[in-house]
Amino acid sequence: MTYGSAVLPGAMVLVGYIRKDHIAESIGQESSAPCALPSADVPILGIPACGMYHRTTVFDLILPRVLAGERIGREELAEFGHGGLCLHCTECRYPVCPFGK
Repeated sequence: MTYGSAVLPGAMVLVGYIRKDHIAESIGQESSAPCALPSADVPILGIPACGMYHRTTVFDLILPRVLAGERIGREELAEFGHGGLCLHCTECRYPVCPFGK
């Protein structure tokens, strides 16, 4: 689990992973039985409260990568620190801007 990033808004983001066999056990399946989940680890994302109020947050940087199957860890979150400040431009040009680059 990784908590926090150098990106504003959204510095209090949480990224974690849970093993697929733990989920299968919690819903009553045997771990050796095939599970409908596609990968060994299932991502868990916690969005900070600013996700409800700001148009673009760190979640916009993380979600596409998670959906593409990338594993986000401390190093990846640290890389978002370069350009990790949303300037709240009048006309938002995300993703064609320095945010998260």
